[in-house]
Amino acid sequence: MTEDADHRRLIVAGTGIAGLSAAIYAARSNNEPLVLEGVEPGGQLTLTTDVANYPGFPDGIGGPELVNNMKEQAEQFGAELDHGVVVDVDDDSRPFGVELRDGTVYTCDAFIAASGASARTLGVPGEDELMGYGLSTCATCDGAFFRGEEMLVVGGGDAAMEEATFLTKFASTVHIVHRREAFRAEEHWVDRVTEQVEAGDIEIHRNTELLEIHGSPEDGVDRVTLAENPEGYPSEKLDDPDTDTYEFDVGAVFYAIGHTPNTEYLEGTDVQTDEDGYIRTEGGRGAGQTETDVPGIFGAGDVVDFYYQQAVTAGGMGAKAAIDADEYLEEEARSTSVEAEAAADD
Repeated sequence: MTEDADHRRLIVAGTGIAGLSAAIYAARSNNEPLVLEGVEPGGQLTLTTDVANYPGFPDGIGGPELVNNMKEQAEQFGAELDHGVVVDVDDDSRPFGVELRDGTVYTCDAFIAASGASARTLGVPGEDELMGYGLSTCATCDGAFFRGEEMLVVGGGDAAMEEATFLTKFASTVHIVHRREAFRAEEHWVDRVTEQVEAGDIEIHRNTELLEIHGSPEDGVDRVTLAENPEGYPSEKLDDPDTDTYEFDVGAVFYAIGHTPNTEYLEGTDVQTDEDGYIRTEGGRGAGQTETDVPGIFGAGDVVDFYYQQAVTAGGMGAKAAIDADEYLEEEARSTSVEAEAAADD
């Protein structure tokens, strides 16, 4: 990192709900945070056309509108928002070094990683156009919008089983599409889904893959194209005479094929992550719950939380991270002052 880098008291990576909540709290504490947008400006909530479960909005609010309101609020309190994707954090010295994709370099006394996790997608035709318009990566967020519809869940792990079970509250029938015969999900979830199958609420389509999503932003999803092969992985065997390709009517599609936490920029640091790349924080009770293994670096939101992954929980964790960072910065300032006084006495 260069010696002439622009220095900031606090840098927040990410402008999703966690990052913006941290920015609001940090700015109100006079920590003048620099908030960097990251690879997904506004986070996953910008893909949600109507947020109905965020407290304080009984009539719902659009995801982009909520994000923009929070940006405005953070800036009113003194946060600086800027474009930029963090590609490297240097924790070998203090202050920390922070390098962006465009080559810009900053230093900072404290750093909050709120860079989120990106939902995995399939890249099939119709996906980009219909994301947020009948295609979703969050059943808990969007399932209630499609009451009475046939719904399709893509996946074979715990998340897919859990989301399919949740969606039975709203769907006429939930269809689970899995590309092979066996599920990766734990037996507990397979048993629960089996009960729902026996009750007629869920249908399972094994050895089946989603090839295309049809519909429009105005009218939503109306059908999908599926492929089935008795040996599994049919998208790789479309020319196989045993592969059956067909249209299937559904009103909503939910991806449940996992998330990838955006933590690559921390790989060279002593910040510990789990096997999937999610940041390990102190957790527990009392102060310091968002602390990582590196003093001065904190984690918040979906980059830490692989379970709840809700806007409201991300916001709460962002607030915690800002409070923890403020206490860290205050303690560092006190220590520096004591050292300076001791040196003067000598």
